[in-house]
Amino acid sequence: MQTEIEHLFDHKPDHYTEEHFALFHKFKHKLNLGEVRAAQPDAFAKNGWRVIPWVKKGILLGIRMGAVVDMSVSPSRQPFFDKATFPVKQMSLADGVRIVPGGSSIRDGSYVGRGVVCVPPMFINVGAYVDNNTMIDSHALVGSCAQIGGHCHISAAAQIGGVLEPVGAMPVIIENHVMIGGNCGVYEGTIVKERAVLGSGTILTRSTPVYDLVRGEILTATDDDPLVIPAGAVVVAGSRAITKGQGKEWGISLYTPVIVKYRDAKTDARVQLEDLLR
Repeated sequence: MQTEIEHLFDHKPDHYTEEHFALFHKFKHKLNLGEVRAAQPDAFAKNGWRVIPWVKKGILLGIRMGAVVDMSVSPSRQPFFDKATFPVKQMSLADGVRIVPGGSSIRDGSYVGRGVVCVPPMFINVGAYVDNNTMIDSHALVGSCAQIGGHCHISAAAQIGGVLEPVGAMPVIIENHVMIGGNCGVYEGTIVKERAVLGSGTILTRSTPVYDLVRGEILTATDDDPLVIPAGAVVVAGSRAITKGQGKEWGISLYTPVIVKYRDAKTDARVQLEDLLR
């Protein structure tokens, strides 16, 4: 499948045949089952994860192949026009996913594990992987190809950024048992390791250093490596004073995330309360 997808992606035909669409639907079926992923754990990789570029090529191929069609539930009350290759994901009670009424949307070509709770209105985009027993809360976004572990809580209004291009770019990775607070934003291939906690309003990007007050380190992304939040870190939104020039004279401080502690029994007790909502 990989060879066929890459060849069709790199050599666009004059028109797409039934065989081409059959190949894409076979690929998308494996995305829905979680059998192919845009990134996957790799014990030999420096940060524990490896990008799978051909999977992104397959998703982009589907976007290229699809025509925009009317998928409206009601043309007057809820118009919906999108690529025919990526409708709303078809799900049933047997999938074991709780989708609370109120306007949530899960795009076809994403994996949603058993026990996942979807609180409206939330959105899971194509290529995303959401593992078992994770909660996606109100107004939260799981972007294209983002990888979310099991037993996580993506709180209200949190944004987990997506990426399709370039195909070699690392998507955002949220490992198991991570708590993402309300109004957080995790972008640009950031990796949040297991059991970490992001306090409300924390923003993580490639260009923003993270100050670890516990270990006395400054965590940054490089040209070759993403920003990585250590396992068990508790990160909050902080600020750092400008120490020279006009910024110092004006008393300006810049936003920066700060690791203030690592998870302990008190943190675990607070996070444990989330299980009552599942």
